[in-house]
Amino acid sequence: MTPPGSLRLAGRDIRAEIGELGASLHRLQARVGRDKWQDLILSRDDVRRNDGSYFGATIGRLANRTAGGRLQLDGREHQLTPNEGPNHLHGGSPGFADLPWTVANLGEGRVRLRLVSPDGDQGYPGQLLTFATFTLTASGLRVVYFATSNRPTVVNLTLHPYFNLDGAATIEDHVLSVRATRYTPTGEDHIPTGEIAAVEGTALDLRRPRPLRETLADLAAQGLSRAGGLNHNLVVDGSGLREHARLSAPGERQVIVRSDAPAVQLYSAGHLGAAGLAIEPQGFPDAPNHPEFPSVVLRPGRAYTRVIEFVVSQAPPDRHDG
Repeated sequence: MTPPGSLRLAGRDIRAEIGELGASLHRLQARVGRDKWQDLILSRDDVRRNDGSYFGATIGRLANRTAGGRLQLDGREHQLTPNEGPNHLHGGSPGFADLPWTVANLGEGRVRLRLVSPDGDQGYPGQLLTFATFTLTASGLRVVYFATSNRPTVVNLTLHPYFNLDGAATIEDHVLSVRATRYTPTGEDHIPTGEIAAVEGTALDLRRPRPLRETLADLAAQGLSRAGGLNHNLVVDGSGLREHARLSAPGERQVIVRSDAPAVQLYSAGHLGAAGLAIEPQGFPDAPNHPEFPSVVLRPGRAYTRVIEFVVSQAPPDRHDG
């Protein structure tokens, strides 16, 4: 039975449960037998309550961190609510992940949720009208965000699922590849320095599939570990809707993450004991304070859109180019 506050999308081989709190992907499952399903993401104990880990939630208005909570827009500084020391994280507290969304439309294999964020919410200018549409496909799930504002503002929405494809205690044996030749280095506070650096020669070179165990060990050895492992923004090659990352569990299945976002955040959730890997297509962190980064500004009369797709299939043969 679907618990109160959530909506179930059921397909032949894929099914999902969408939580109204935080417009969250509460469950994503793949069929592994006639009456057997495998969870592909970690879920909260109660879909109606958050615990601060953003399980499957929609993140907004600004995903990731904003240094000092300072938002530079059209020559004016707006002070956002700090919620990680002096910095602003994932839209503040409460951010979009903490708010109840309303069902705007519900159909077979599809649900559209709506949220109105008022002018001044968490310090952001402009009233933002946001829709999150979740649609089952034959082989996965498609998420589309749409937003408009009545004043110039900033928007960088993403989804924050933690993938664990086989139910093991950790995902260190999962194999990861990312189509990125560059990344945005950060300090220990996870705030970008402003540099866009090459991944070549670093543990962040994931263009060939590598077990996470090796990547995490190399990050530590190279002094690149953040939050106990991966917590990095990689700049995805190309533009438009394209593959960002591919995660597979040996002998099980794989998930291909596709998006039109310029970058993807990888977070190995050290505070959860590496039980899952968050793969979050996004704009660059702290973009309003770095003119050299792609803009996240949204102006009246324009629309913000973001597409994220999860494609589920059988895992490739158990080999890698480590």
